[in-house]
Amino acid sequence: MNSTNHQGNRPPSYASDPDLELVVRSKQGDASSFERLVKRHARRVYSIARHITQSEADSEEATQETFLRAYSRLNSFEGHSTFQTWVAKIAVNEALAILRRRHRLREFPLEEPVRVLSDEDLVREVAIWEENPEQLYARDQLRKILEEAIAGLPLSYRVVFLLRDIQNLSTEDTAEALNLSLPAVKSRLLRARLLLRERLSRRFRKKQERNRKV
Repeated sequence: MNSTNHQGNRPPSYASDPDLELVVRSKQGDASSFERLVKRHARRVYSIARHITQSEADSEEATQETFLRAYSRLNSFEGHSTFQTWVAKIAVNEALAILRRRHRLREFPLEEPVRVLSDEDLVREVAIWEENPEQLYARDQLRKILEEAIAGLPLSYRVVFLLRDIQNLSTEDTAEALNLSLPAVKSRLLRARLLLRERLSRRFRKKQERNRKV
């Protein structure tokens, strides 16, 4: 009855999804194309798993399971989202499944109304601190502090922050990967940024106070 498709329901073009050609070839049985997809996304998938499970062994297991599941479900990928978003969703689910098994919990809720910072946003948020006594921190020390602050976020904030800001997925793709509404993603992102700013500010204030006492 309606002859025009909404753009959001169309499979992406090769230009909009750089993985689509490899996906098509993989579906046709080209194993080398899927290997290229794995190499292209392995680091990203591992990072997602590591931020969720906070365990190297669990992250490696989740990464392996993600690509095994992606390969077995490849024919179900219809291109309504990018391959990157699709595989990120699988990675999140696999990492959460490992957490459930490890901690014997039935679920790690992602649905409650909560809110979480992009690499660029985070840099902007802490830039003022880097220009002050925080210059005493080396870059690797600052990175460690940021990683600790992110790891301390509630899981439901951390996952949104991870996909939206660290992995640079769009708000729409993050919502798609987590089965969340756009307002939920935005609110969690905001809440996480505020939490991170508060924790980093408190950490740096303590450092300044110790320096003044020396």
